[in-house]
Parts: sequence; structure tokens; C-alpha cells
Amino acid sequence: MSDTASSCGCGGSTATTPPAPPLTDERLDAVLKALASAPRRHLLRIVAQHTASDGRCCDTEVCACKLVDALELAPSTISHHMSVLVRAGLVSATKRGLWVYYRLERGQLAALAEEFGSL
Repeated sequence: MSDTASSCGCGGSTATTPPAPPLTDERLDAVLKALASAPRRHLLRIVAQHTASDGRCCDTEVCACKLVDALELAPSTISHHMSVLVRAGLVSATKRGLWVYYRLERGQLAALAEEFGSL
């Protein structure tokens, strides 16, 4: 086990990204509405920057506490914006203890890019 894995407590496991659900018109509308907000786009960028695309240990999630610090918004406002992104399928959320950890759903972003590429 690497030092990083032992210090973070993740055990060195890597996460796999499940395939994104089909991008129906309804889901596409939800994604576009979620992306129509500048604070949500900023939050999505922060989550993307803090999560590795290769699923390396400890680089797959970002704590809500980092999002609150980065945007200087109330935790309830961050929570609202993140719940919209979760419902749109752009991020997933896992609650551990007092904090929620967010993971970028790269499969959903790939499906979105494919949708726009086919226009």
C-alpha cells in the first residue's frame, strides 16, 4: 500500500465510472438548465480540477468544504447548486460523516459532448 493510500484511509482502491444513463431530451434539458448558472459552472470546474480522470487514489472526490472555501458562498447555497448538478447527472454525491464528497461524472460529460457533436 502506498503512503498516500495509507494516510488518506482509502485503502488504495480505485473507482470505476459507471456508464452514463442515456441522454434523453428530458435529461439534456436538466443538464442545460444546470449549466445555465455561472456559479454551477464554476463549481463544476472546481470539482473537475480536484478529481483525476484516471481514478487514482484520493483524487476522485472533492469535499463540499473545499467548494465553500473556493466560492465564498453560504454552505446552503453551495448545497443547492450541487444538488442541481447531481440531479442533472453531472456529479455524484456521497455523504460521509458531516461532509458530502462530490465526484465528476465524466461519462455524462462525454455523452453531452457526443450529443453536441452530432448536431
